Amino acid sequence: MADKIFENNQVSIVGTIVSDFRYSHEVYGEGFYMVDVSVNRLSDFVDIIPVMVSERLVDTSENYEGQLIYIIGQFRSYNRHEEKKNRLVLSVFARELEFIEEETEDLKSNHIYLDGFVCKEPVYRKTPLGREIADLLIAVNRSYGKSDYIPCICWGRNARFASGFEVGSHVEIWGRIQSREYVKKLSETETEKRVAYEISVSKVERLE
Repeated sequence: MADKIFENNQVSIVGTIVSDFRYSHEVYGEGFYMVDVSVNRLSDFVDIIPVMVSERLVDTSENYEGQLIYIIGQFRSYNRHEEKKNRLVLSVFARELEFIEEETEDLKSNHIYLDGFVCKEPVYRKTPLGREIADLLIAVNRSYGKSDYIPCICWGRNARFASGFEVGSHVEIWGRIQSREYVKKLSETETEKRVAYEISVSKVERLE
């Protein structure tokens, strides 16, 4: 069952560690830590992707900043309660990792595959320049009755196609994880710069 669950949410990233390890939480005596990985896009932009790592995979007391790393895992979400409401927090959960010397052609630097269900009405819109966009929220089942809720963004033909999905539609998605800065208005006088994570969809299929 666990293997089947792992198959519906697969991530691989290659990037450079750009932070130290920060303690996150403990489960049954196993400590988990967060670390930030910088992943290059085809453009000159980079995505800073948060990765959750078990202390059993790597010595989290060491400093690995600047090192190139290859990670295989899953994209996971949890709700963090703040400011009287829940906020969706996303990160890559590392199942395997390896320090590497260089990025090779056969390693995809940022790839994700999801098999899940549309859990919110798609939001379709056009940019001022006429580019079509559709936002999807996909629920991907995890073991023990849990689900991860993952925001996805489709473009062009994919956006038109996805705009017709209904809540409950079973879909497969291929794409990449991207980070995006935005400004959150906290009050009339206060704002805060935050980072959102979503899947930039390269291919989407609806399953019957």
